[in-house]
Amino acid sequence: MKKASIISILVTTFFYLCCGCFGYAAFGNDAPGNLLTGFGFYEPYWLIDFANACIILHLLGGYQARTTKNPETETSAERFYYRMQSSELTRSKTKCEQVYSQPIYQFADRHFAERYPGSGFVNDFHTVKVPLLPPYRVNLLRVCFRTAYVASTTAVAIFFPYFNEILALLGALNFWPLAIYFPVEMYFIQRKVPRWSTRWLLLQGFSTVCLLISAFALVGSIQGVISQKLG
Repeated sequence: MKKASIISILVTTFFYLCCGCFGYAAFGNDAPGNLLTGFGFYEPYWLIDFANACIILHLLGGYQARTTKNPETETSAERFYYRMQSSELTRSKTKCEQVYSQPIYQFADRHFAERYPGSGFVNDFHTVKVPLLPPYRVNLLRVCFRTAYVASTTAVAIFFPYFNEILALLGALNFWPLAIYFPVEMYFIQRKVPRWSTRWLLLQGFSTVCLLISAFALVGSIQGVISQKLG
């Protein structure tokens, strides 16, 4: 998982920088939000469809992450929620990679488990057997809540005006705390990195630089929203 994450981040960063830098170098402020269709050309159609399919595949990782647990933690939902609350998911027996929406999912899981400790809908796991695939454990609350969450955020994205500007604004707000600050702080705690050490200073400097970049991006996004609103 670590190697896959490193490769995916490098590839994504490369293409993002190419689109952003080359697009701005060629068109300046007139660069369209969608380089494929922003100029009024929709051919070849297969390329547009392929790009849209890649976007869907890309966004799937933002809603769901792969979670690997020791079998003995799957025997009881209560034990699972207790381990989440006591931060024991970071131990060697259990590994959980959180991607964007996972903190929201875990917050909802903890909230409903604490409020309805005796509810089978909230706490029970059901085994689903699919031919040619290993058995899969399903929790009805997770299925319903996560489906509603994905559907609602998709509906908001479809009907929201100034999509590119709003997307840039949300990205500027979420990038530093979710992708930089919290992972860095969790790394410090997990690896027990001493303060003022070389590694601590480098990562804090990296976090500060990303914070400044996010602040500039936020200002530009706000300016874009205002321009679209008044224009």
